[in-house]
Amino acid sequence: MSTKSKRITSIVLMAIPSLMLVMSSVMKLTGSQQMAESLSKAGMGNYNLILLGLIELLSVALLWIPKTRNIGFFLVCSYLGGALSIELASGRIPTAAILLTIVWIAVFLRDRSMFLKPANTGSN
Repeated sequence: MSTKSKRITSIVLMAIPSLMLVMSSVMKLTGSQQMAESLSKAGMGNYNLILLGLIELLSVALLWIPKTRNIGFFLVCSYLGGALSIELASGRIPTAAILLTIVWIAVFLRDRSMFLKPANTGSN
């Protein structure tokens, strides 16, 4: 796979979970009744909707800015990991696992050094 095709694939793959997270954060920030009920069923209440929405937006924004991609990646992974644990605990379909997998593949295609340690070429 050429560098250009890896970059395009990475952008497309990063766009899918990013758009879903942005949509979710907008629903939280606007106080969607469906989102409030869903979080109440998970035991989180609806008092922290705005905070969760802001965290989602910030994480996605940091993921797309090249200089902050690493911290954005870790924040998105942490957020989706928390969502995954709530989905598993409540017996729902783990859609966060799918999004998390897509994010990992996209970032791996973009920058393998996030996952693989470069080989030591020195003779120490």
